[in-house]
Amino acid sequence: MILFGKKTTPAMAQSLRKGGGNGVDPGRVIHFTFDGVRYPAHPGDTLASALLANGQRLVGRSFKYHRPRGILSAGPEEPNALLELRTGARREPNSRATVTEVFDGLEVRSQNRWPSLKVDALGINGLFSPVFTAGFYYKTFMWPASFWEKVYEPLIRRAAGLGRAADEADPDLYEKATTFCDVLVVGSGPAGLAAALAAGRSGARVVLCEQDSVTGGRLRADRTELDGAPGWQWAQQAVDSLRQMPEVRIMTRTCVFGAYDSGTYGALERVADHVATPAAGQPRQRLWRIVAGRCIVASGGIERPMVFSGNDRPGIMLAGAVRTYVNRFGVVPGRRAVIYTNNDDGLRTVTDLHQAGAQIAAVVDTRSAETPLARQVTQMAGAKLFIGGAIVSTYGRLGVHTAAIRDRSGRTRHVACDLIAMSGGWNPELSLTTHHGAKPSYNAQSCAFVPTIFPPGMQAAGVANGTFTTAACLDEGARQGQDAAAACGFAVEPPALPAVDAESYGIESLQPLPHGQSGKDGKAFIDFQNDVTVKDVRLAALEGFRSVEHLKRYTTLGMATDQGKTSSINGLVHLAQQTDRSIAQTGTTMFRPPVQPVAIGALAGAHTGRHFKPDRLTPTHEWARQQGAVFTANGIWHRAQWFPQEGENDWRDTVNREVRTVRTAVGFCDVTTLGKIDIQGPDAAVFLERLYVNAWQKLPVGRARYGLMLREDGFAFDDGTTARLGEQHYVMTTTTAHAGAVMQHMELCHQWLWPELDIHFISVTDEWAQLAIAGPQSRNVLRHIVDPDFDLSHEAFGYMGAADITICGGQAARLFRLSFSGELAYELAVPARYGDALARLLMTVGAPYGIAPYGTEALGVMRIEKGHPAGPELNGQTTAHDLGMGRMLSTRKDFIGRTMAARPALTDSARPTLVGLRPVNARDELVAGSHLLPRGVAATGAHDEGWISSAAWSPTLDGWIALGFLSNGPARHGETVMVHNLLADSVVAATVGSPVFLDPDGARLHV
Repeated sequence: MILFGKKTTPAMAQSLRKGGGNGVDPGRVIHFTFDGVRYPAHPGDTLASALLANGQRLVGRSFKYHRPRGILSAGPEEPNALLELRTGARREPNSRATVTEVFDGLEVRSQNRWPSLKVDALGINGLFSPVFTAGFYYKTFMWPASFWEKVYEPLIRRAAGLGRAADEADPDLYEKATTFCDVLVVGSGPAGLAAALAAGRSGARVVLCEQDSVTGGRLRADRTELDGAPGWQWAQQAVDSLRQMPEVRIMTRTCVFGAYDSGTYGALERVADHVATPAAGQPRQRLWRIVAGRCIVASGGIERPMVFSGNDRPGIMLAGAVRTYVNRFGVVPGRRAVIYTNNDDGLRTVTDLHQAGAQIAAVVDTRSAETPLARQVTQMAGAKLFIGGAIVSTYGRLGVHTAAIRDRSGRTRHVACDLIAMSGGWNPELSLTTHHGAKPSYNAQSCAFVPTIFPPGMQAAGVANGTFTTAACLDEGARQGQDAAAACGFAVEPPALPAVDAESYGIESLQPLPHGQSGKDGKAFIDFQNDVTVKDVRLAALEGFRSVEHLKRYTTLGMATDQGKTSSINGLVHLAQQTDRSIAQTGTTMFRPPVQPVAIGALAGAHTGRHFKPDRLTPTHEWARQQGAVFTANGIWHRAQWFPQEGENDWRDTVNREVRTVRTAVGFCDVTTLGKIDIQGPDAAVFLERLYVNAWQKLPVGRARYGLMLREDGFAFDDGTTARLGEQHYVMTTTTAHAGAVMQHMELCHQWLWPELDIHFISVTDEWAQLAIAGPQSRNVLRHIVDPDFDLSHEAFGYMGAADITICGGQAARLFRLSFSGELAYELAVPARYGDALARLLMTVGAPYGIAPYGTEALGVMRIEKGHPAGPELNGQTTAHDLGMGRMLSTRKDFIGRTMAARPALTDSARPTLVGLRPVNARDELVAGSHLLPRGVAATGAHDEGWISSAAWSPTLDGWIALGFLSNGPARHGETVMVHNLLADSVVAATVGSPVFLDPDGARLHV
C-alpha cells in the first residue's frame, strides 16, 4: 500500500486513527476488501472513513480526463469516490463511499479505470484536453461520415457511462409504505432536533427523518459544546427524549427526496443497505409516502470547494469533511495540512487537526483583513498565516504533495503538504424548498442562495435557511417547531435551549479565481466528476451560453450523479464574472426531485415480474374456467374469449354458435372490465358537459346516454355511456383499454382546469360485477331474477333506461338497458362478490330459454355487425367526423377539444371516414390492417385511400364484413374498392356501404 507517497502496511495505516471518534465502535474490528486488498475497519465507519484510515487516498478516476481523484466530502454530495459494491446479482455501481456503511465482508472495487486504479490507460485523455472542451461532442466526430457507425460510436459507447450494472436479476425485496403526521422534520442537526423537541412536546405527531445512520448532523462533526458538554452528547440526549414521546417517530437512514402536492413528501429508507444480505422477508429499501400537515426543512448545508489550479488532486478535501473524519470517525486524513478558506468556519479545522496530532503547514485566508480567530488558531498551531493569499497551484501525481501559495504581495511559496482542507463557505441544502418551482434568492451577506418562497406548509430552519451559527440554529429550529405544532392546533410551550459558546462565520466574498490567476495556469476544476473547468465556463459564455440552464447542458456542469451539489454555485459565480452580471442576476438552475439518487427497485417496490402489471380476473373467471372457456389478455384483464362445446371443430364454430344464440335466443357476457366511474355533486352535470362533446344538463334521472370525449387536440379519446341515477349522481362507463386514462384525464380537469366545481368521483370498476344479458329472450330471463316490484316492460323501462333495483329478494343491484349487440339487452350490475353466483343463477333460470355464455370474440362480431366503434377505431388518430359522429359535437357549449376539432384539416370531407365493407364474393376474407385503393390503380402509397380497422365473419349475414376508414367515405356508398392485404399478398374486391350492417333502424332494440 502507498500511504501519502510512502510504502506502508495496513497496520501502519491504522495509525491514522486518533481515538475512537464519536460515531464508531473502536472495540470491534471488521474487514472489507478494496480492489482485492483486505483492510480493517470499525462498526460505524463509512467506506470513505475506512479507506482514509488505511491511507487509501486514491479512490477513483474522473469521467472525461480520467484524472486521479480522492475523497472530497463526508456526505451525500460526494462527486469523486464512486465505487462498485458487492458482487453478482447485488453488484451496485456508483455508490458514494462517503455514505456507504462498512460491514464485515463488504467487497468494493474502483471503477472507470483500466487496467488498474493507479495505472489507467485512459488517463491519456488529459493530453487531449484542448480537444475535449465544453461542447466538444457537438463539434467533433463529424468527418468522415462513414466513420460514425464503424469507429466513433463504438468507441464512445465503450468509454461512456460509469460503473457496471449487475448482470442478474435483483434478488432483494423493496417495499412501499405511507405514514401521516402533523409535523415532518427533515434533518437531525441542532435545528432539526430543536424543532422536533418543540413540536413533540406539544403532543403533535412528529416524524423526524435523518439520512445518516446516526443523528446529530454537524454536532458530530464539530467540537461544539452545548451546556459545557460535547454537542453530540446533547444530540444523543435529545434523541433519547424524543424516543420517550409516544407520538414521535425517528427514521434514520431515511432521505426525504421530494416535496410534492398537498403536503406529500417522498422518502427513501435504506433498511438493509448496511448489511451483506437482508434478513428473510426484510426489504433492502423502503419507499415512504409521508403526508404532513407542516414540514420543517433542517437539512443543513453543503460546503463549497475553492477553485484553483490542481484543486482536484487526492488529498484535497472540504474543510468540514476533514473535521467530520477527525471528530466522528477518529481519522486524520493527512499528517501535514494546509488550510484554505474564506470564512471562520474553515479556520476551525486548524484547531481540530492540530489537536488530533497533524502538523499545520500553512493557513491561507483569502479575506483582506486578519480576524481574531485566524490569529488565535495559527498561533496555537504554530502555522504560517497568509492573509489575502491564495493557493494558485498544486503538485502530485496520485495525490497532493505541494501547494503553491501566493501571498498578498504576489510572491509565491511552495509548501509541502499531504492534505489541503478548503472551505469556500456553505450553501444551504434547500432543494426541497424549490420542488414546487420557486427559486432561491441570493443573500450577499452570507454569500449564499437562501429560500424565500416555500411550498404550502413548509418552512426551513438552521443552515438550510441561511442561519450559520449553532445558537441561532437551535433558536430558529425551536421557533419553527413551535409554529408548526401551533398551526396544527397544538398548545406549545417554549423549550429550554442549551447554552452555546459564541461563534462567528465571517465569510467575505465568493472569489471567482485567485487574484491574478487567469485559469490558463492549469486545470481549475468546478465540477469534479464531469471534469468541467473554469476554461469550459469561459468558453461557453463566449459562445453565447449565458443562461445557467444552457451552461449546465453545454458543459455538463452539474449533470453528474451528484447533480452539482458541490459545483453549481461555483459555476454560476464564474459565469457571472464572464458575463459582467451579479450572482443574483445570473441565478440558479431549476432544482428537481429526487434530491439524492433513488434506486429504480425502490420506486417499483413489489411491482416486479408478474406483479408489475398483475393479472386482473373478472368476478366470473372461476365459473368461466369451469365451463372450459378459452381466455385472452385484454390489457391487464383476463377475459373469456369463447366457450367451446363438444363437437365444434374450431373456435369459429364456437363463435358462430354464440352469435346465433344471442340473435335468436339469449346469451350473457361478463363486461365488468369496462371502466366505471361514480360521479356525484352539484356540479356533476356541468363537469360532464365539459368532458363530453354532447349535452348532459337535460338528461333525466333514470336514463343513460352515449357520450364521446375528445383530447385537447380535437381527436377522439374515448366513448361510453353515462347514466343518471339521481339528481346529482351519475355513473360513467369507459372502454376497458382507456379506463385508467379517462380517470387520470378527469382528475387533471378537476384539479387544474376547473377546481371550483363541486364534485367528487371515484373509480368503482372493481366494486361492481356487470353482466350483459342480450337477445330476444333476455327480458324473460331477467324476470326470474329481478324482484317483481320493478316493471321490466318496454313501456316502463325503455331503451337507455337506468335504475337502482333489487334482485333475488332484496339484493341491491343496478340495471341498465344498453346494447352493444344490437339486440334487446340489459347490463345487470351487482356487488363484485356476487358476480360468480349471478353467472350460475343466469345459467339455471335461462336454461328454458336456451341461454349460453358468450365471449369477447362473439361480442366483437356483433358490434361490427352493428357498426359500433371500439378500440381499433378509437386509435388516437380519428376524429368525431371520421367516426361519423360530427353532428354530436354541440355548438351551444364548450368542451375539451372543441376548438382544435374545428380545424379545417380535421373536418375535411376527404379525410378517411368510417364505412362498412362487404366483399363482392361473400367468402373472400377481409383482414384488419388491409389497405383500401380504387379499382384499376397501381398498389402504391400514392393511391392509398384508407384501411380496414376491424373485420369478422358474420354468421348472421353469412359472409365477411369489415369496418374501415375510406377517404370521403359517406359519398362512396355502393362503390367497389380493392382491399390489399400486403402480408398475405392478396387483393379482394369489396363494396362500400353503411357501417351498420344489421337492423339499421334499431327495431330490435325497442321491443
